Amino acid sequence: MTSQTKSRWADDEEDAALEAQRKREKELKKKAKAEKQRKLEEEEILRKKNFAGATAASEDGVSAHDEVDAELGRPSKRRRLSPEQDQARVEPASAKPLRFPAPEWGPCRHVDNFEKLNHIEEGSYGWVSRAKEIATGDVVALKKLKMDNAIDGFPVTGLREIQTLMASRHENIVALREVVMGDKLDDVFLVMDFLEHDLKTLQEDMLDGFSPSEIKTLLLQLTSAVEYLHSNWILHRDLKTSNLLMNNRGQMKVADFGMARYYGDPPPKLTQLVVTLWYRAPELLLGAEKYGAEIDLWSVGCIFGELLTKQPLLQGKNEVDQLAKIFELCGIPTEATWPGFKRLPNARSLRLPNTHQTTGAVIRAKFPLLTNAGTALLTSLLSLNPAQRPTASEVLTHPYFKEDPRPKSTAIFPTFPSKAGQEKRRRVASPSAPKRGDAPKIVGDAADFSGIFADRDEEEVGGGFALKLI
Repeated sequence: MTSQTKSRWADDEEDAALEAQRKREKELKKKAKAEKQRKLEEEEILRKKNFAGATAASEDGVSAHDEVDAELGRPSKRRRLSPEQDQARVEPASAKPLRFPAPEWGPCRHVDNFEKLNHIEEGSYGWVSRAKEIATGDVVALKKLKMDNAIDGFPVTGLREIQTLMASRHENIVALREVVMGDKLDDVFLVMDFLEHDLKTLQEDMLDGFSPSEIKTLLLQLTSAVEYLHSNWILHRDLKTSNLLMNNRGQMKVADFGMARYYGDPPPKLTQLVVTLWYRAPELLLGAEKYGAEIDLWSVGCIFGELLTKQPLLQGKNEVDQLAKIFELCGIPTEATWPGFKRLPNARSLRLPNTHQTTGAVIRAKFPLLTNAGTALLTSLLSLNPAQRPTASEVLTHPYFKEDPRPKSTAIFPTFPSKAGQEKRRRVASPSAPKRGDAPKIVGDAADFSGIFADRDEEEVGGGFALKLI
Protein backbone atom coordinates (compact mmCIF):
# COMPACT_ATOMS: atom_id res chain seq x y z
CA MET A 1 0.00 0.00 0.00
CA THR A 2 2.79 2.31 0.89
CA SER A 3 4.77 1.54 -2.24
CA GLN A 4 1.76 2.13 -4.45
CA THR A 5 1.08 5.48 -2.78
CA LYS A 6 4.66 6.56 -3.20
CA SER A 7 4.62 5.52 -6.86
CA ARG A 8 1.47 7.55 -7.52
CA TRP A 9 2.95 10.60 -5.83
CA ALA A 10 6.16 10.22 -7.86
CA ASP A 11 4.14 10.07 -11.07
CA ASP A 12 2.27 13.22 -10.10
CA GLU A 13 5.50 15.07 -9.40
CA GLU A 14 6.97 13.94 -12.71
CA ASP A 15 3.85 15.10 -14.55
CA ALA A 16 4.03 18.45 -12.80
CA ALA A 17 7.69 18.84 -13.76
CA LEU A 18 6.94 17.99 -17.37
CA GLU A 19 4.05 20.46 -17.43
CA ALA A 20 6.25 23.18 -15.98
CA GLN A 21 8.93 22.44 -18.57
CA ARG A 22 6.34 22.63 -21.38
CA LYS A 23 5.16 25.99 -20.05
CA ARG A 24 8.71 27.31 -19.94
CA GLU A 25 9.37 26.14 -23.52
CA LYS A 26 6.09 27.70 -24.63
CA GLU A 27 7.03 30.99 -22.97
CA LEU A 28 10.49 30.91 -24.57
CA LYS A 29 8.97 30.28 -28.00
CA LYS A 30 6.50 33.09 -27.46
CA LYS A 31 9.28 35.47 -26.41
CA ALA A 32 11.43 34.43 -29.38
CA LYS A 33 8.50 35.00 -31.73
CA ALA A 34 7.80 38.37 -30.18
CA GLU A 35 11.48 39.33 -30.42
CA LYS A 36 11.56 38.25 -34.06
CA GLN A 37 8.41 40.25 -34.79
CA ARG A 38 9.90 43.26 -32.99
CA LYS A 39 13.05 43.06 -35.11
CA LEU A 40 10.99 42.79 -38.28
CA GLU A 41 9.00 45.87 -37.28
CA GLU A 42 12.20 47.78 -36.54
CA GLU A 43 13.70 46.83 -39.89
CA GLU A 44 10.53 47.85 -41.71
CA ILE A 45 10.45 51.22 -39.97
CA LEU A 46 14.14 51.80 -40.66
CA ARG A 47 13.60 50.87 -44.29
CA LYS A 48 10.67 53.25 -44.58
CA LYS A 49 12.77 56.02 -43.06
CA ASN A 50 15.38 55.35 -45.76
CA PHE A 51 18.19 54.76 -43.30
CA ALA A 52 19.58 52.07 -45.64
CA GLY A 53 20.78 49.99 -42.76
CA ALA A 54 22.66 52.84 -41.10
CA THR A 55 21.62 54.21 -37.71
CA ALA A 56 23.05 57.68 -37.89
CA ALA A 57 22.11 60.16 -35.19
CA SER A 58 19.59 62.86 -35.96
CA GLU A 59 20.34 66.54 -35.47
CA ASP A 60 18.69 66.70 -32.04
CA GLY A 61 20.84 63.87 -30.64
CA VAL A 62 18.12 61.17 -30.81
CA SER A 63 19.38 58.03 -32.46
CA ALA A 64 17.51 56.10 -35.10
CA HIS A 65 16.76 53.32 -32.58
CA ASP A 66 15.19 55.85 -30.22
CA GLU A 67 12.90 56.98 -33.04
CA VAL A 68 11.89 53.36 -33.67
CA ASP A 69 11.18 52.80 -29.96
CA ALA A 70 9.05 55.91 -29.90
CA GLU A 71 7.07 54.80 -32.95
CA LEU A 72 6.49 51.34 -31.43
CA GLY A 73 5.35 52.89 -28.15
CA ARG A 74 8.25 51.52 -26.09
CA PRO A 75 10.30 53.48 -23.55
CA SER A 76 13.86 53.86 -24.73
CA LYS A 77 16.41 52.07 -22.54
CA ARG A 78 19.38 53.34 -24.51
CA ARG A 79 21.72 55.98 -23.21
CA ARG A 80 21.34 59.26 -25.12
CA LEU A 81 24.47 60.00 -27.13
CA SER A 82 25.66 63.06 -28.92
CA PRO A 83 25.28 62.99 -32.72
CA GLU A 84 29.04 62.53 -33.09
CA GLN A 85 29.15 59.66 -30.57
CA ASP A 86 26.16 57.87 -32.06
CA GLN A 87 27.54 58.31 -35.59
CA ALA A 88 30.94 56.92 -34.53
CA ARG A 89 29.27 54.03 -32.65
CA VAL A 90 27.06 52.75 -35.43
CA GLU A 91 29.07 53.88 -38.48
CA PRO A 92 32.83 53.45 -38.01
CA ALA A 93 35.07 55.20 -40.54
CA SER A 94 36.14 51.93 -42.14
CA ALA A 95 32.55 50.78 -42.67
CA LYS A 96 30.96 53.94 -44.07
CA PRO A 97 28.97 53.19 -47.22
CA LEU A 98 30.26 54.79 -50.44
CA ARG A 99 27.87 57.20 -52.10
CA PHE A 100 28.31 58.34 -55.72
CA PRO A 101 26.14 61.27 -56.79
CA ALA A 102 25.05 61.05 -60.43
CA PRO A 103 23.07 64.23 -61.17
CA GLU A 104 23.53 63.94 -64.96
CA TRP A 105 22.30 60.37 -65.34
CA GLY A 106 18.97 59.93 -67.01
CA PRO A 107 17.31 59.24 -70.34
CA CYS A 108 17.80 61.58 -73.29
CA ARG A 109 15.04 64.08 -73.85
CA HIS A 110 13.11 64.27 -77.11
CA VAL A 111 13.84 66.93 -79.71
CA ASP A 112 10.18 68.00 -79.48
CA ASN A 113 11.19 69.90 -76.33
CA PHE A 114 12.70 72.43 -78.75
CA GLU A 115 10.99 74.58 -81.35
CA LYS A 116 13.01 74.99 -84.53
CA LEU A 117 13.24 78.65 -85.55
CA ASN A 118 15.42 78.67 -88.69
CA HIS A 119 18.16 76.80 -90.47
CA ILE A 120 21.69 78.20 -90.12
CA GLU A 121 24.07 76.01 -92.11
CA GLU A 122 25.08 72.55 -93.21
CA GLY A 123 28.52 71.34 -92.23
CA SER A 124 30.53 68.26 -93.06
CA TYR A 125 29.15 66.32 -90.10
CA GLY A 126 25.75 67.83 -89.38
CA TRP A 127 22.98 70.36 -89.98
CA VAL A 128 22.80 73.32 -87.59
CA SER A 129 19.58 75.18 -86.78
CA ARG A 130 18.52 77.88 -84.37
CA ALA A 131 15.92 76.62 -81.90
CA LYS A 132 14.13 77.62 -78.72
CA GLU A 133 13.66 75.41 -75.68
CA ILE A 134 9.92 75.42 -75.05
CA ALA A 135 10.13 75.09 -71.26
CA THR A 136 12.63 77.90 -70.63
CA GLY A 137 12.52 80.04 -73.77
CA ASP A 138 16.33 79.80 -74.17
CA VAL A 139 17.59 80.14 -77.73
CA VAL A 140 20.07 77.38 -78.57
CA ALA A 141 21.90 75.89 -81.54
CA LEU A 142 20.58 72.47 -82.52
CA LYS A 143 22.98 70.28 -84.52
CA LYS A 144 21.64 67.11 -86.12
CA LEU A 145 24.45 64.63 -86.65
CA LYS A 146 24.89 63.08 -90.08
CA MET A 147 24.59 59.31 -89.96
CA ASP A 148 26.30 58.46 -93.25
CA ASN A 149 27.70 55.25 -91.77
CA ALA A 150 24.78 54.44 -89.50
CA ILE A 151 24.61 50.94 -90.98
CA ASP A 152 27.96 50.25 -89.29
CA GLY A 153 26.90 51.81 -86.01
CA PHE A 154 27.13 55.27 -84.52
CA PRO A 155 29.64 57.38 -86.55
CA VAL A 156 33.00 57.80 -84.86
CA THR A 157 33.02 61.52 -85.69
CA GLY A 158 29.81 61.99 -83.70
CA LEU A 159 31.15 60.01 -80.75
CA ARG A 160 34.37 62.03 -80.72
CA GLU A 161 32.49 65.31 -80.97
CA ILE A 162 30.28 64.43 -77.99
CA GLN A 163 33.21 63.05 -75.98
CA THR A 164 35.54 66.01 -76.54
CA LEU A 165 32.83 68.64 -76.09
CA MET A 166 31.74 67.04 -72.80
CA ALA A 167 35.35 67.23 -71.61
CA SER A 168 35.91 70.81 -72.79
CA ARG A 169 34.51 73.32 -70.33
CA HIS A 170 36.11 76.64 -71.18
CA GLU A 171 34.80 80.16 -71.70
CA ASN A 172 36.11 80.20 -75.27
CA ILE A 173 34.74 76.79 -76.28
CA VAL A 174 31.10 76.35 -77.22
CA ALA A 175 29.19 74.52 -74.47
CA LEU A 176 27.38 71.25 -75.14
CA ARG A 177 24.22 71.39 -73.03
CA GLU A 178 22.78 67.96 -73.75
CA VAL A 179 22.13 65.31 -76.38
CA VAL A 180 18.50 64.77 -77.45
CA MET A 181 16.86 62.18 -79.68
CA GLY A 182 14.27 62.22 -82.45
CA ASP A 183 11.72 59.58 -83.37
CA LYS A 184 14.33 57.26 -84.90
CA LEU A 185 17.56 55.89 -83.51
CA ASP A 186 19.58 57.79 -86.09
CA ASP A 187 18.01 61.14 -85.17
CA VAL A 188 20.63 62.47 -82.75
CA PHE A 189 20.84 66.17 -81.92
CA LEU A 190 23.44 68.15 -79.98
CA VAL A 191 22.07 71.10 -78.02
CA MET A 192 24.69 73.84 -77.74
CA ASP A 193 24.91 77.51 -76.87
CA PHE A 194 23.77 79.81 -79.66
CA LEU A 195 26.11 82.59 -80.78
CA GLU A 196 25.08 85.25 -83.26
CA HIS A 197 28.04 85.18 -85.68
CA ASP A 198 30.84 83.14 -87.12
CA LEU A 199 34.10 84.93 -87.81
CA LYS A 200 34.21 84.15 -91.53
CA THR A 201 30.75 85.54 -92.33
CA LEU A 202 31.37 88.51 -90.06
CA GLN A 203 34.56 89.46 -91.89
CA GLU A 204 32.86 89.13 -95.28
CA ASP A 205 30.25 91.71 -94.23
CA MET A 206 32.65 94.17 -92.57
CA LEU A 207 33.89 97.15 -94.59
CA ASP A 208 37.18 97.79 -92.81
CA GLY A 209 37.91 94.60 -90.91
CA PHE A 210 39.00 94.35 -87.30
CA SER A 211 41.38 96.87 -85.78
CA PRO A 212 44.83 95.73 -84.49
CA SER A 213 43.62 95.80 -80.88
CA GLU A 214 40.54 93.72 -81.77
CA ILE A 215 42.68 91.22 -83.67
CA LYS A 216 44.82 90.75 -80.58
CA THR A 217 41.75 90.12 -78.43
CA LEU A 218 40.36 87.55 -80.87
CA LEU A 219 43.74 85.84 -81.24
CA LEU A 220 44.16 85.64 -77.46
CA GLN A 221 40.73 84.07 -77.05
CA LEU A 222 41.42 81.53 -79.80
CA THR A 223 44.83 80.62 -78.38
CA SER A 224 43.41 80.34 -74.87
CA ALA A 225 40.88 77.76 -76.08
CA VAL A 226 43.58 75.88 -78.01
CA GLU A 227 45.86 75.89 -74.97
CA TYR A 228 43.04 74.39 -72.87
CA LEU A 229 42.40 71.66 -75.45
CA HIS A 230 46.06 70.74 -75.75
CA SER A 231 46.52 70.70 -71.98
CA ASN A 232 43.74 68.08 -71.92
CA TRP A 233 45.32 66.12 -74.82
CA ILE A 234 42.68 67.07 -77.36
CA LEU A 235 43.44 68.00 -80.98
CA HIS A 236 40.77 70.06 -82.72
CA ARG A 237 42.06 69.31 -86.25
CA ASP A 238 39.72 71.73 -88.04
CA LEU A 239 40.40 75.24 -86.81
CA LYS A 240 39.18 77.86 -89.32
CA THR A 241 37.26 81.13 -89.19
CA SER A 242 33.92 79.50 -90.02
CA ASN A 243 34.30 77.32 -86.91
CA LEU A 244 34.95 80.31 -84.64
CA LEU A 245 31.66 81.67 -83.30
CA MET A 246 31.22 85.11 -81.77
CA ASN A 247 28.47 86.79 -79.78
CA ASN A 248 27.57 90.46 -79.50
CA ARG A 249 29.59 90.83 -76.29
CA GLY A 250 32.97 90.39 -77.96
CA GLN A 251 33.35 86.78 -76.85
CA MET A 252 34.60 84.16 -79.30
CA LYS A 253 34.10 80.40 -78.93
CA VAL A 254 35.63 77.49 -80.81
CA ALA A 255 33.01 75.14 -82.29
CA ASP A 256 32.60 72.10 -84.57
CA PHE A 257 34.50 69.26 -82.90
CA GLY A 258 33.62 66.70 -85.60
CA MET A 259 37.29 66.03 -86.34
CA ALA A 260 38.61 66.40 -82.78
CA ARG A 261 40.20 63.49 -80.98
CA TYR A 262 42.48 62.63 -78.07
CA TYR A 263 46.18 62.14 -78.69
CA GLY A 264 49.25 61.23 -76.64
CA ASP A 265 52.98 61.65 -76.30
CA PRO A 266 54.50 60.17 -78.34
CA PRO A 267 51.61 60.77 -80.76
CA PRO A 268 49.92 57.69 -82.23
CA LYS A 269 49.55 56.94 -85.91
CA LEU A 270 46.76 59.19 -87.20
CA THR A 271 45.07 59.94 -90.51
CA GLN A 272 46.48 62.79 -92.62
CA LEU A 273 43.09 63.65 -94.10
CA VAL A 274 42.17 66.24 -91.48
CA VAL A 275 41.86 70.04 -91.35
CA THR A 276 40.18 72.04 -94.12
CA LEU A 277 42.61 72.42 -97.04
CA TRP A 278 43.36 76.16 -96.66
CA TYR A 279 44.33 75.67 -93.01
CA ARG A 280 46.16 72.33 -93.34
CA ALA A 281 49.76 72.13 -92.16
CA PRO A 282 52.48 71.17 -94.69
CA GLU A 283 53.43 67.97 -92.83
CA LEU A 284 49.85 66.71 -93.32
CA LEU A 285 49.99 67.52 -97.03
CA LEU A 286 53.28 65.61 -97.24
CA GLY A 287 51.71 62.53 -95.65
CA ALA A 288 52.88 62.63 -92.02
CA GLU A 289 51.23 59.81 -90.06
CA LYS A 290 52.31 61.02 -86.62
CA TYR A 291 51.62 64.58 -85.57
CA GLY A 292 50.57 66.55 -82.54
CA ALA A 293 49.49 69.98 -81.36
CA GLU A 294 51.61 71.69 -84.05
CA ILE A 295 48.94 71.20 -86.71
CA ASP A 296 46.48 73.31 -84.68
CA LEU A 297 49.10 76.05 -84.26
CA TRP A 298 49.61 76.19 -88.04
CA SER A 299 45.85 76.75 -88.37
CA VAL A 300 46.08 79.51 -85.77
CA GLY A 301 48.76 81.16 -87.92
CA CYS A 302 46.51 80.96 -91.00
CA ILE A 303 43.65 82.50 -89.02
CA PHE A 304 45.98 85.26 -87.77
CA GLY A 305 46.86 86.15 -91.38
CA GLU A 306 43.19 86.03 -92.37
CA LEU A 307 42.25 88.47 -89.61
CA LEU A 308 44.87 90.87 -90.95
CA THR A 309 43.74 90.73 -94.60
CA LYS A 310 40.05 89.70 -94.40
CA GLN A 311 40.89 86.97 -96.90
CA PRO A 312 42.05 83.36 -96.37
CA LEU A 313 45.82 83.42 -96.42
CA LEU A 314 46.49 80.29 -98.52
CA GLN A 315 43.68 79.48 -100.96
CA GLY A 316 44.85 76.35 -102.76
CA LYS A 317 42.70 74.59 -105.35
CA ASN A 318 43.94 71.14 -104.38
CA GLU A 319 46.68 69.54 -102.29
CA VAL A 320 49.39 70.25 -104.86
CA ASP A 321 48.34 73.87 -105.30
CA GLN A 322 48.13 74.28 -101.53
CA LEU A 323 51.71 73.11 -101.15
CA ALA A 324 52.78 75.51 -103.89
CA LYS A 325 51.18 78.45 -102.10
CA ILE A 326 52.75 77.40 -98.79
CA PHE A 327 56.21 77.21 -100.38
CA GLU A 328 55.68 80.63 -101.97
CA LEU A 329 54.91 82.22 -98.62
CA CYS A 330 57.15 80.21 -96.31
CA GLY A 331 60.04 79.27 -98.58
CA ILE A 332 61.33 75.96 -99.87
CA PRO A 333 62.10 73.40 -97.14
CA THR A 334 65.63 72.06 -96.85
CA GLU A 335 67.30 69.58 -94.54
CA ALA A 336 68.73 72.56 -92.65
CA THR A 337 65.37 74.29 -92.07
CA TRP A 338 63.28 71.13 -91.70
CA PRO A 339 65.39 68.09 -90.79
CA GLY A 340 63.95 64.81 -92.00
CA PHE A 341 61.16 66.25 -94.15
CA LYS A 342 62.33 64.25 -97.18
CA ARG A 343 61.41 61.04 -95.36
CA LEU A 344 57.71 61.96 -95.41
CA PRO A 345 55.73 59.83 -97.90
CA ASN A 346 54.75 62.63 -100.29
CA ALA A 347 58.11 64.44 -100.01
CA ARG A 348 60.22 61.65 -101.49
CA SER A 349 59.25 62.47 -105.06
CA LEU A 350 59.21 66.30 -104.75
CA ARG A 351 61.26 68.23 -107.29
CA LEU A 352 62.04 71.54 -105.64
CA PRO A 353 63.97 74.57 -106.95
CA ASN A 354 67.33 75.53 -105.49
CA THR A 355 66.54 78.69 -103.57
CA HIS A 356 67.28 80.12 -100.16
CA GLN A 357 64.23 82.32 -99.77
CA THR A 358 63.37 83.14 -96.14
CA THR A 359 59.88 83.16 -94.67
CA GLY A 360 60.23 86.42 -92.76
CA ALA A 361 61.00 88.51 -95.84
CA VAL A 362 57.87 87.38 -97.67
CA ILE A 363 55.61 87.84 -94.65
CA ARG A 364 57.11 91.30 -94.05
CA ALA A 365 56.33 92.25 -97.67
CA LYS A 366 52.80 90.82 -97.47
CA PHE A 367 51.96 92.51 -94.14
CA PRO A 368 53.82 95.86 -94.19
CA LEU A 369 51.72 97.34 -91.36
CA LEU A 370 52.40 94.48 -88.95
CA THR A 371 54.87 95.28 -86.17
CA ASN A 372 58.16 93.44 -85.75
CA ALA A 373 56.74 91.44 -82.85
CA GLY A 374 53.64 90.57 -84.88
CA THR A 375 55.77 89.51 -87.85
CA ALA A 376 57.90 87.32 -85.58
CA LEU A 377 54.77 85.65 -84.12
CA LEU A 378 53.19 85.00 -87.51
CA THR A 379 56.48 83.71 -88.93
CA SER A 380 56.91 81.26 -86.05
CA LEU A 381 53.33 79.99 -86.36
CA LEU A 382 53.83 79.42 -90.10
CA SER A 383 57.14 77.63 -89.71
CA LEU A 384 57.44 74.70 -92.10
CA ASN A 385 59.24 72.71 -89.43
CA PRO A 386 56.60 71.65 -86.86
CA ALA A 387 59.24 71.57 -84.10
CA GLN A 388 59.87 75.31 -84.51
CA ARG A 389 56.25 76.36 -84.02
CA PRO A 390 55.45 77.77 -80.58
CA THR A 391 53.05 76.08 -78.20
CA ALA A 392 49.75 77.74 -77.36
CA SER A 393 51.13 78.70 -73.94
CA GLU A 394 54.11 80.42 -75.57
CA VAL A 395 51.81 82.34 -77.93
CA LEU A 396 49.79 83.67 -74.99
CA THR A 397 52.92 85.23 -73.46
CA HIS A 398 54.34 86.61 -76.72
CA PRO A 399 55.55 90.27 -76.67
CA TYR A 400 53.13 91.07 -79.54
CA PHE A 401 50.25 91.22 -77.05
CA LYS A 402 52.12 93.53 -74.66
CA GLU A 403 52.91 96.30 -77.13
CA ASP A 404 50.61 99.11 -78.16
CA PRO A 405 47.86 99.01 -79.11
CA ARG A 406 46.90 96.65 -76.30
CA PRO A 407 44.13 94.05 -76.76
CA LYS A 408 40.70 95.68 -76.65
CA SER A 409 38.37 94.85 -73.80
CA THR A 410 35.41 92.70 -74.85
CA ALA A 411 33.14 95.14 -73.02
CA ILE A 412 33.76 97.78 -75.70
CA PHE A 413 33.78 95.46 -78.72
CA PRO A 414 31.48 96.56 -81.56
CA THR A 415 28.23 94.68 -82.16
CA PHE A 416 26.94 93.48 -85.50
CA PRO A 417 23.55 92.39 -86.88
CA SER A 418 23.22 88.63 -86.83
CA LYS A 419 22.67 86.71 -90.04
CA ALA A 420 22.29 83.48 -88.14
CA GLY A 421 19.29 84.95 -86.35
CA GLN A 422 16.75 84.90 -89.15
CA GLU A 423 18.22 83.69 -92.41
CA LYS A 424 20.46 81.09 -94.00
CA ARG A 425 24.07 82.16 -94.21
CA ARG A 426 25.45 83.27 -97.55
CA ARG A 427 29.15 82.59 -97.91
CA VAL A 428 31.88 82.96 -100.42
CA ALA A 429 32.76 79.51 -101.76
CA SER A 430 35.40 77.82 -99.62
CA PRO A 431 36.45 74.19 -99.10
CA SER A 432 34.71 72.04 -96.52
CA ALA A 433 36.34 69.86 -93.93
CA PRO A 434 37.66 66.63 -95.46
CA LYS A 435 35.57 63.51 -95.13
CA ARG A 436 36.96 60.26 -93.82
CA GLY A 437 39.04 58.32 -96.30
CA ASP A 438 42.55 58.00 -97.67
CA ALA A 439 44.67 61.10 -98.15
CA PRO A 440 45.70 61.78 -101.77
CA LYS A 441 49.24 60.95 -102.87
CA ILE A 442 51.48 63.44 -104.67
CA VAL A 443 53.46 61.56 -107.29
CA GLY A 444 54.67 61.90 -110.85
CA ASP A 445 54.46 65.22 -112.64
CA ALA A 446 52.28 66.63 -109.87
CA ALA A 447 55.34 66.58 -107.58
CA ASP A 448 57.26 69.05 -109.79
CA PHE A 449 57.65 72.34 -107.91
CA SER A 450 60.81 73.40 -109.69
CA GLY A 451 59.07 76.29 -111.47
CA ILE A 452 57.31 77.64 -108.40
CA PHE A 453 59.17 80.95 -108.37
CA ALA A 454 59.15 81.46 -112.14
CA ASP A 455 58.40 85.03 -113.16
CA ARG A 456 55.11 84.31 -114.86
CA ASP A 457 51.42 84.32 -114.21
CA GLU A 458 49.47 81.33 -112.99
CA GLU A 459 50.15 78.38 -115.26
CA GLU A 460 49.27 74.75 -114.99
CA VAL A 461 52.34 72.52 -114.78
CA GLY A 462 51.90 68.75 -114.97
CA GLY A 463 48.76 68.58 -112.85
CA GLY A 464 50.11 71.06 -110.27
CA PHE A 465 50.46 74.83 -110.43
CA ALA A 466 53.47 77.11 -110.84
CA LEU A 467 52.52 80.46 -109.35
CA LYS A 468 54.17 83.83 -109.60
CA LEU A 469 55.36 85.06 -106.21
CA ILE A 470 53.61 88.32 -105.31
